[in-house]
Amino acid sequence: MIQSLPLPENIVGVLSFDFDGTLYDQESDPVTEPEFFEMMRLLRDVGWVWGINTGRSQMQTTSGFVESKFPFLPDFLIAREREIYTPGKFGRWVSVKEWNGRSEKDHKKMFRKSKKAIKEIQAYVENNTKAQWISEEGDPAGVIATSIEEMAEILTVVDPHCEKSTVMGYLRNTIYMRISHKDYHKGSSLAEIARRCGVEKDDVFAIGDGHNDLDMLDRKVADMIACPANADIDVKQHVIANGGYVCKLPASKGVIEALHRFFE
Repeated sequence: MIQSLPLPENIVGVLSFDFDGTLYDQESDPVTEPEFFEMMRLLRDVGWVWGINTGRSQMQTTSGFVESKFPFLPDFLIAREREIYTPGKFGRWVSVKEWNGRSEKDHKKMFRKSKKAIKEIQAYVENNTKAQWISEEGDPAGVIATSIEEMAEILTVVDPHCEKSTVMGYLRNTIYMRISHKDYHKGSSLAEIARRCGVEKDDVFAIGDGHNDLDMLDRKVADMIACPANADIDVKQHVIANGGYVCKLPASKGVIEALHRFFE
């Protein structure tokens, strides 16, 4: 069973890593470069804490840790872009109830307030596309498109609804999209982690490859931002425009490259 390491006595900074496509690459062997964990040990020794910031559920991410052969657990986990967990005893994850409870309450209100708009989006998806409408507990409105192009077409219908709403937004990664509250995403969740650690944005590092990472690749949240070479073109352009670092290497090799770039 993977265990966590004791937190540094004096936390000086926060490191946030997207999982799929960034730290974890299913097509690579190994899926995560072992050198990454060596770097985490070194950075933790001088007060940096690190965590995973992903669209996966908590259980799916935990399975990914096993597959990636994590030698120790991260110091925090942000699941489904909005749920914050910290490691507890026996390798279990403990919910940060104040944040997660508020998120759940606000999401329920948002879904009630946005019922009409969501029904219109669902009708469009089911009647005009080959995409699959997904409704799950906690995430009652989501889409799996058949292609990037089809997702772009669907977003032309979703965007106007979100622009008119003060609460309804969405989180998108390649062909996957889910309706979500505008106030809860990878960026706001990472900012909450930094606040709890007593760390300012100047000492926050974030790296990711997909559209749902853009909220944390924000200089208002993390002053050090990067993306691996395999990142979406929109993400690369965003990182360049905001003074971040676009890696020459993909996935976890790129993560290691970025860490050397910012921390050497």
